Amino acid sequence: MNPAEPRGPKKIGALLTQWLERSGLAPRVAQVRVLAEWPEIVGARIAAVTRAVSVHRDGALVVEVATHAWMQELSLMEPELLRHVHERPAGASVTHIRWRLKR
Repeated sequence: MNPAEPRGPKKIGALLTQWLERSGLAPRVAQVRVLAEWPEIVGARIAAVTRAVSVHRDGALVVEVATHAWMQELSLMEPELLRHVHERPAGASVTHIRWRLKR
């Protein structure tokens, strides 16, 4: 324990944040936050036919799409969607989107 740190109870959130920072996992946790934010990023219409499923360390956001037609449409919209993703702090490290047909 660091002698400069105050003794006594600490909030679990603060401890978790400290641990994530020390372990180097904080950037990765921030990166995957985009999955939860996907419906807000793309809006209800697109969220109804898609689901963000993962973010790879290389910055690829993997999104499942309901149909081939939607996949084609969204592929054409990718630059615009990436701009919206990058407006969020969590989306800063997303470099591209990989579209995958829902099974």
